[in-house]
Amino acid sequence: MDRWLHARTPNWLAGISTVALDPWRGYASALVVPLGHATVVVDHFHAIRLANTVVDQVRRRTQQATLGHRGRKRDPLYRIRKLLLTAAEQLTQPGRARLRAGLAAGDPTGEVTAAWQGKELLRAVYARAGPAASVTMERFYRWSDGVQVPELSRLARTVRAWEAEILAFHATGGCSNGLTEAVNLLVKKVKRVGHGFRNFTNYRLRLLLHCGVGWQTHRTARLRARPLLSGVSRC
Repeated sequence: MDRWLHARTPNWLAGISTVALDPWRGYASALVVPLGHATVVVDHFHAIRLANTVVDQVRRRTQQATLGHRGRKRDPLYRIRKLLLTAAEQLTQPGRARLRAGLAAGDPTGEVTAAWQGKELLRAVYARAGPAASVTMERFYRWSDGVQVPELSRLARTVRAWEAEILAFHATGGCSNGLTEAVNLLVKKVKRVGHGFRNFTNYRLRLLLHCGVGWQTHRTARLRARPLLSGVSRC
C-alpha cells in the first residue's frame, strides 16, 4: 500500500480528507507520510468485531473451565453463543430470556456477562455523538478495568491506543469502509465460484458485472430479420 500511495500524484493525495481503516498500526503507519493531512477513522465494524471476539474468547474459556470440554449442543453457554454476539437492542423478548437463562446456568463467575456488558458499552460509543461518546468511552474503561477479565482488559488497552481514531467516527459523519469491504467480499466470491480465471480480461469483466460497476461499451448493431419465403407460413 505504501508503494501504491507514493505512486499517486500530489493533487490526487490532497483530495483525500478522511481514511477509514482497521485498528492495525501497519495500515496507519503506511498513511503517515502520504496522507498525514487526512483524518483517520477506525471503522466501527472492525472495532465491534474485536469486542465480539473477546466475548467469544471468554465464553470458550469459561466453558472449558466449568465443564472441561469444548461447547456442545446442550451446553448452556454454547446454546446462547449467537445471542451473545447480537446487538442488545435487536434481541427479542424470548431471546433476552434465553440469554439470561444461559448466563445463569453456565456463567458461575460472571465473566461472560462482564465481557458482554463491555461489548455493549463499546457499541454505545459509536451510537452516541459529541461529548456523550467520550463519556461512554470512560464508562467502558472503568468497566473493563474494574471487572478484571483478562481478555476485556486487553481490549481496553487496544481501544485506548486508538481512542482518537474511534471518536473521529462522529466528527466525520460516520465514515466507514463498509462499501469497500463488501466489494472485496464479492470479488473473493466470484473468484471462488469461477475456480480460477485464465484470462484476466474476462475475470475483470465478470467482476464489473457482479459488482454493479458501470463502464462504456460499444453499441451493438441491430439484427435484421430474414424475410419469410413466399407460401411458407409461420409455425
